[in-house]
Amino acid sequence: MARDMSRWLGDGGMPIIEAIGGAFDGFGGEGGGWASATWDPTDLACNPHGFVQAGVHSILLDAAINFAINSGLPGRDRTRATLEMKCEYLRQAKKGEHYLLRGDVVRVARQVAWAESRITDSAGDLVSKCTATFLLHRAEE
Repeated sequence: MARDMSRWLGDGGMPIIEAIGGAFDGFGGEGGGWASATWDPTDLACNPHGFVQAGVHSILLDAAINFAINSGLPGRDRTRATLEMKCEYLRQAKKGEHYLLRGDVVRVARQVAWAESRITDSAGDLVSKCTATFLLHRAEE
């Protein structure tokens, strides 16, 4: 069963997500954990020409992975920190376009979790992707 992530989605705890046009709309614990969102880049997310900077992609990709891992962890366990993150940008994102975001857990060990996230455009083409390793905090039994 997935942990209820409702209070963390949207601007609940991470107002930057909403400010750059992201809106998380789902999460689950099946398969280790996942999270999904939509993204309509705002002016804040873009340079003066309307194109999204790489760091903005990274905010959303990192959040998707964090929410995915946390939704699949039991009890009071949670992510503690991002240990490593690698992002790739295959296509430009721009204002006025609509994107989908998905984060999925790849593997969870005692102290570390590995996950990946992707941003796709309305045609389903991959725009950017990320893999990351997170340090976990395990609550004492």
